[in-house]
Amino acid sequence: MVVHDDWKIKEPNISAYSLVSGLSLRANFSWTFLGNVVYAGCQWGMLVVLAKLGSPEMVGQFALGLALTAPVIMFASLHLRAVQATDARSEYLFGDYLSLRLITTALALVVIGGITLGSGYRRETSLVIVAVGTAKAFESISDAFYGLLQRHERMDYIAKSMMIKGLLSLSVLGVMIYLMGSVFWGVVGLVVAWAFILVCYDIRNGALILKSRSQLGAPASDESAQESVLRPRWEMRTLVRLAWLALPLGFVMLLLSLNANIPRYFIERYLGERELGIFAAIAYSQIAGTTLVSALGESASPRLAKYYAAGNSLAFRMLLLRLLGIGALLGGAGVLVALVAGRELLALLYRPEYAEYEVFVRLMVAVGIMYLDSFLGYGMTAARYFRAQIPLAALATISTVLACLWLIPSDGLRGAATAIIVATSVKIVGSLAVVLYALHALRRRLGRG
Repeated sequence: MVVHDDWKIKEPNISAYSLVSGLSLRANFSWTFLGNVVYAGCQWGMLVVLAKLGSPEMVGQFALGLALTAPVIMFASLHLRAVQATDARSEYLFGDYLSLRLITTALALVVIGGITLGSGYRRETSLVIVAVGTAKAFESISDAFYGLLQRHERMDYIAKSMMIKGLLSLSVLGVMIYLMGSVFWGVVGLVVAWAFILVCYDIRNGALILKSRSQLGAPASDESAQESVLRPRWEMRTLVRLAWLALPLGFVMLLLSLNANIPRYFIERYLGERELGIFAAIAYSQIAGTTLVSALGESASPRLAKYYAAGNSLAFRMLLLRLLGIGALLGGAGVLVALVAGRELLALLYRPEYAEYEVFVRLMVAVGIMYLDSFLGYGMTAARYFRAQIPLAALATISTVLACLWLIPSDGLRGAATAIIVATSVKIVGSLAVVLYALHALRRRLGRG
């Protein structure tokens, strides 16, 4: 029996309790890793399908669609999933996060349409960009439900959604490319697949979690009881306050996405869609390590947030150090693989024209630095240091632009890889400084108490 102060005694539903009590960190990591591995493998498989069944130009069109839409979608997302997952004090309801995500996603689609119309690309390329943006919009709405599940430490539901989405996406894209011979129709298949997963699986899982909270008998006087309703909550003052809280992370995600995609813009302008396709395929070869980093970071971020909110600086620091150690090992392994078997691996995965050995090695060095910076980013977000991340991302973006202007015209794809190394090196120094400051501020706060 569970007794509450202000309301009647109620027998908890055991099944409901198991849903909202969350899984262990190890179980969440295992599920997240599995889901990310399958999903990332399928995403990589889509590039392989394009490379095998199509041409580097087709890969370039697809990569350009992702590069142009990603910054807009990332900014519009405001990184609400991280804000929601680390909302340890339950300051906002799920309906607040959902309604804000719907508004910003609709605005993002309008912006993508405007960029496409004003860019002057060929008709087929423009259609691919719009189709990619539409698919990403459905994925963005699914992400709002992922945030709810992550907050309750139920990464198993997220993992299953990602696995289904990945396998369905790869199958649909492969069939459409084979039958139609067009990147556009392949991406249209992705739009249908991602909309289907949202409606038939992600919304259902969100409803299941919220219903379980209701079955546990949240008090009517408690605002959190309203979270048992699966619908947007159009409280404008609350939405403005939430948007203002998350806006710094929106700018950070915009700048980080620009930082990742700026080399692709320069490659497309200076070298063309074919070279962009080759670069994008090589860059995606680091997906295994990125998958593991994302799985670890997403699984650990709610725990990191709880440690920091509780003032447990030792637990926060030790968990973050373990994550950084794993990042260093992964980065070193990636560089070693590129040095030993890079040319052969790229030729086997794609085609011989993709076997740019030096580009692969340099990209693996950049990726190793990115792993460490990603874990530091999870630490900053868990500590709720949102605004401090804006100047860091801005500095990295400026560094990328300058390095690309200097290196790509003279050194081609190798210059693009070197530019990424420069930007990530700048970013990680600032990220480390912010994390150290956050720990110092926590110790000072506890000392005053």
